[in-house]
Amino acid sequence: MRKTKSSTAQRKAAASGRQRLRIIGGQWRGRRFEFPEAEGLRPTGDRIRETLFNWLQVQVPGATVLDLYAGSGALGLEAASRGAARVILNDASAKVTRHLSDISRTLDAQDRIEVCTGSALALLNNDAIRADVVFVDPPFAAGLFDETLQLLGQGACLAEGARIYLECPKGMALPAAFGTWFEVLREKSTGQVDYRLLSRR
Repeated sequence: MRKTKSSTAQRKAAASGRQRLRIIGGQWRGRRFEFPEAEGLRPTGDRIRETLFNWLQVQVPGATVLDLYAGSGALGLEAASRGAARVILNDASAKVTRHLSDISRTLDAQDRIEVCTGSALALLNNDAIRADVVFVDPPFAAGLFDETLQLLGQGACLAEGARIYLECPKGMALPAAFGTWFEVLREKSTGQVDYRLLSRR
């Protein structure tokens, strides 16, 4: 069988310890970027992203978007491509954020994409941020869900009518107060993942 250019590129990326991300909609549709391997880094797949951004098609254009655990940048970069006015990509790994900064420069999008290195929980206490959309997709084994959701439930950094995307292991128990903090607007499961679109009560 003849090898295609794309499959050869994917194998070369894998062999070099890097993986590839494709933006699936908007201004940069079809652009592909490599990203480094890092512990717990698990990009949201194309099919889930397509569903998510169908859910958010009204909210994203012109929005302030906070990607708390950015990793590969799949969610935040997709939002920027689809017209978000301000996207904050945050990750605790300096290796990851250096790479996200490189992508921002490649896209000539430094005026819309901010890259932060540090604690997502600290950002959630920053009442100077008024996020219209927040992505919550931390490393599954890191034990960050409960505290992240609690802080979001308090809503210090949320704009009125904000939407929150939550991606977590299938069947994961949510905090007891989850239903008092959030209303579930949409939810689906695929493979080993549950994902939901929320608003704060």
